Amino acid sequence: MSRRSGILEFAVLGLLRESPMHGYELRKRLNTSLGIFRAFSYGTLYPCLKTLVANGWLIEEPGTAPAEATPGSGRPVAPASSLAGRRAKIVYRLTAEGKEHFEELLSHTGPDSWEDEHFAARFAFFGQTEHDVRMRVLEGRRSRLEERLEKMSASLARTRERLDDYTLELQRHGMESVEREVRWLNELIESERSGRDQRRSSPEGSAQQKTAGEPDGLPRRGDNPPDPSGDTAK
Repeated sequence: MSRRSGILEFAVLGLLRESPMHGYELRKRLNTSLGIFRAFSYGTLYPCLKTLVANGWLIEEPGTAPAEATPGSGRPVAPASSLAGRRAKIVYRLTAEGKEHFEELLSHTGPDSWEDEHFAARFAFFGQTEHDVRMRVLEGRRSRLEERLEKMSASLARTRERLDDYTLELQRHGMESVEREVRWLNELIESERSGRDQRRSSPEGSAQQKTAGEPDGLPRRGDNPPDPSGDTAK
């Protein structure tokens, strides 16, 4: 399975953990809530869904196809032709095995989890992620970007004299994008640490455990990290 396919499966399982959805609604949520899926087709989504069903992580149920508004009219019409027929009437629901599998994926903190695309998907589901896992992912992402920034700075120092003004400005823009995300990560990490310290020091903290789905002082679901596409150099 490719890295891109793995990220898509992770995102689909995460969205379906919130509620069952049609393929049309899933694609819309992936486009609007997770910026890394701004442009992908039903030809990519449906094979993914079939794989998840075959693995026993999703089940298909009959449902009513969602309506789509006619541009400029506000009136609902039938979905596009690619949604016609039986396919548009299927609702996908997460199984108990699928939920368990998604929770396993949430607990993973290897190098893939802080690469550009995978990190964006992981961050979108931080509300369902344990505090310690969030910290490892954030710190791993920061470390990866600091390494990238060091390489970019060294490369710019070596090639500065050979670059024209526009190429030089593009390189600087790339570095500023990485620096901006590092600052953002520092703020998130500090918020995570402050939230844990506050819980430990409060009288209620020892009597009540905060659920994993409630990060402290962090952006809520739907708040996306800085777009990695703004980085012009790897």
